[in-house]
Amino acid sequence: MLDRPHPTPAAPTLDPFALAKALSGYHFIGGGYVPGRNGKTFAVVNPATGQEVARAAEGDAADVDAAVQTAAKAQKEWAKVPARKRGALVHQCAALLKEHQEELARLIALETGKALRTESRVEAGVVADIFEFFGGLGSELKGESVPFAPNVLSVTVREPLGVVGAIIPWNVPMLLMALKVAPALVAGNTVVVKSAEEAPLAVLRICELMNRVLPPGCFNILSGFGPECGAPLVEHPKVRKVTFTGSVETGKIVARAAADKLIPVTLELGGKSPMIVFADCDFEKTVSGALTSMRFTRQGQSCTAASRIYVERPIFDKFVQAMKSAVDKMVMGDPLDEKTDIGTIVSEGQLEKVRGFIEEGTRTSGATAHVCSAMPSDPALKKGLFIQPVIFTGLTKESRLVREEIFGPVTVIAPFDDPEAVLAEANDSEYGLAASLWTNNLKVGLDLAHRLEAGLVQINQNLVVQANLSYGGVKSSGLGKEASLEAMLEHFTHKKTIMVNMG
Repeated sequence: MLDRPHPTPAAPTLDPFALAKALSGYHFIGGGYVPGRNGKTFAVVNPATGQEVARAAEGDAADVDAAVQTAAKAQKEWAKVPARKRGALVHQCAALLKEHQEELARLIALETGKALRTESRVEAGVVADIFEFFGGLGSELKGESVPFAPNVLSVTVREPLGVVGAIIPWNVPMLLMALKVAPALVAGNTVVVKSAEEAPLAVLRICELMNRVLPPGCFNILSGFGPECGAPLVEHPKVRKVTFTGSVETGKIVARAAADKLIPVTLELGGKSPMIVFADCDFEKTVSGALTSMRFTRQGQSCTAASRIYVERPIFDKFVQAMKSAVDKMVMGDPLDEKTDIGTIVSEGQLEKVRGFIEEGTRTSGATAHVCSAMPSDPALKKGLFIQPVIFTGLTKESRLVREEIFGPVTVIAPFDDPEAVLAEANDSEYGLAASLWTNNLKVGLDLAHRLEAGLVQINQNLVVQANLSYGGVKSSGLGKEASLEAMLEHFTHKKTIMVNMG
């Protein structure tokens, strides 16, 4: 347990505004909150109102060095802890996070604008589940015996890599942090996380909560901007593994920096996920599935969002109308209001990007923009980053809206007649993260599932990332896997061969 005084309450709190204020100005290094060494901070804004709710420490190379040096020192002792004991401690962290689940849900809703009822509580629950899952895998860090020669005992063992640098995005920051931190810790590594500048608060609180259980220095977190904080973390000589979730452009920069050091890197870089709907599908279930697949409740801010929906022509018009009608019924409003289905876009910059795509689609000849739901009427939300979801029809496959990741509540629906043609169109993308197929003909579904170029293909469902399901893409969607035993073994350990000549 920590003996350093905390600016934050020990017990769960349901006041996210007070908690946000208490978290202002801190990193978490070596088992305690520490202010940034340069004294600089930046604003954390509630995207529903435009009001500043906290100041985050603006980390730089000096903060990174302090965190990494602390983690490197702690790692030597952490690696000596038996693997099952490490897992048990991580499992204890999961129990603590469950106690604080509602607190974390409210805090993440405040800083990201994600609706509490439909999104933020879900994320807070999944986070605890991920730590619980990986906490049970300590005994799976197994090696092998190799039949080399009768007089030689040859075995392999799994060993930790050292200090892991993890860089996380803003859309589901708690979840994506958990997918990196949990397996890294159980495998015997220590971790330094660089949070997203738009969402530094809830992950900082998680770090503090887990440090009530973990030895100091095993889990550290910094806030700051990419060039000043993220880059020094990737480049630090004592960071022996980098795991990154974000844009393709930044991912390539991270990969180049990791290559210069010859260290392993895991990259999850987004997608343009196709959803293929056949006329024989369970119609009502599929429409409901499309709402979930498109992540409308998250304003489409998901790398697995079904932003390309292909519908077999006999049910195309009916499907478009049913989709619009369903989204029209969704309530947009204050993310902390229990009545709200849809919250906000996370930042002004992201809002402008989404608006740009919508305006371009609206100007396209032959295209129709089906604008859905309704803007909030509450005057207190007039400065909020709200935008109505849009369903486009009539766009060609060359359209930028069909080819590029929008990361907003915008999807394109197009008709198809031939399964082979729609498969070719679905695969005609630089991305390959996820895809879904909706049909009652499992022979057709399984055939196409095998031929779709995606790391995760689901038939008649489109669940979000789940513990124990291998997750990761192909092509520009990234390198490596997350969320599974495979991820822990292959991406957070190395295999050492030991040979004993007994002759």
